[in-house]
Order: sequence, then structure tokens, then C-alpha cells
Amino acid sequence: MSPSLYISHGSPMTALMESPAREFLERLGGLIERPKAILVASAHWETEVPTLSAPALAAQAADLLAKAGFACKIDQRRGLDHGAWVPLLLAYPEANIPVLQLSLQTEAGPRHHLALGAALAPLREQGVMVIGSGSFTHDLRRFRGGRATLDAPETPDVTEFSEWMDAHIRAGDVRALVDYRRFAPHAVEEHPSEEHLLPLFVALGAAGAHPKAERLHSSVEFGFLRMDTYKFA
Repeated sequence: MSPSLYISHGSPMTALMESPAREFLERLGGLIERPKAILVASAHWETEVPTLSAPALAAQAADLLAKAGFACKIDQRRGLDHGAWVPLLLAYPEANIPVLQLSLQTEAGPRHHLALGAALAPLREQGVMVIGSGSFTHDLRRFRGGRATLDAPETPDVTEFSEWMDAHIRAGDVRALVDYRRFAPHAVEEHPSEEHLLPLFVALGAAGAHPKAERLHSSVEFGFLRMDTYKFA
């Protein structure tokens, strides 16, 4: 059975710029069993209802979502955004694995995306890897002023938020995680909008009722962008 992953994908420059996150993503393909196909829930595709991009697997995924009560669509024209192509370019540079994307409904919140992932869990039994692609922290307002450097030390608020999230992810405490904005320190500050953390809940949902989490990577860029990746089984 293929795992589900949450990946912090960074900017398109992650594909070009030397960093610990890039070095990790270049190794990622060798750390997990090669999947037959990949479904990516990306922070960079937001729609009113769950929408899947066009490969043949989309019809099967759409059927699973429909059976779980979700109205959904298939977009025959959309390509891959950088939430998909950046990590996959680095992890699987041969580009010979079928890939499709799933859109987010940001206003619907974590529970909705947890349920989306749960509906898609049967795909993992067929060798399909479900990836939630976002950013573990994502307050881009801090770029204002242009003084941030890639190797800046991590700010205390980012550390506190990330440690809280990590502890509850490793504990499988989904009940607390879906209410992270209420319980986690600095949650609204680290995610002024939720689209870059919601893919985590797709990956969690796809892992089943009792997800076992392993943190594969942790680093920080510019002092405030955590680039953590988790595997769920």
C-alpha cells in the first residue's frame, strides 16, 4: 500500500535554489516505494467544489468522492501547478508516473479536507500515493521590506507552532489538529489563510482512522517558512 504524504513545496525557486528542502526532495523518491500513480492536493488550486484534473485516474477518484457524498468535477484542461511539479520534478525527475491534482475548498476548513482524504484512501491500496502539498508555516507578509535571507534563524513563534503541530501529528491526535486554529500557539499568525495547511488534512484523512506519522524532513527558510514533510501509514 502506498503511503500518504504532506510535503512543504516552497516556491518555484525550490527547483533551482540550493537548500536543505531541495536536497531532501531530491532524495524523496528513494525513501519510499515507487507509486503507480500520484494524486496531489495542492494549495495552489482552489475551487467551489472538489475538482480533479484529467488523467484516467480522475474518473475513479471522482467516483470515490461521489460515493462519500461530495459533489465533484473533472477539469480536462488544467495542468500541474508548482505545488505539484516542484516536489515531483525533484523526487521523480524522469516524469514517468501518472499525476493528477485535487483542488481545495479553503473556506470549508480542516474537517472537510480530512473527509476528502478519507474518501480517497482506497486508492492507496492500488498503489496510488496521495500527497498533500502546501507549507507547514506560510506567513508571506514577512517578506515585506525585503530583508529576509534564506538562512535566517527560525523565529520563536514559528518554532512554538511547529512543535505543537509535530507533537499532535506524531500522537495521531486528529481531534486537536482539526481545531489547530483554536489550540496551536500562533496558528493564525503562521497561517493567515489556511490553503497551505489544508493539504495536511487530506494526507491525514487518506491515512485512515489511526494514522501513524513519520517526519521525513524539517528545515526553515527565511526564518519563518517551515519546510517539513510527513509520511503517514
